[in-house]
Amino acid sequence: MPYITVESGVLSDEQKELLIKRLTETASEIMQVPQEFFVTTIKEVSDKNFGIGGKTIDKIKLEYIKRENVVNNK
Repeated sequence: MPYITVESGVLSDEQKELLIKRLTETASEIMQVPQEFFVTTIKEVSDKNFGIGGKTIDKIKLEYIKRENVVNNK
């Protein structure tokens, strides 16, 4: 039984449903295994518990928003 797992930031219920649906459809088509045999899990990681380049994602997002505001206000 194929197992698909995704780790990501927080997602809406709609995003989770669409992600599970499309991942299952695509993997089923590629692997030639019926969709009914797939198990999919989503592990949500809060932005404060996830980091890139030594910074937490929440800080990176704030920096990005500030940078975009400066660019858009010129």
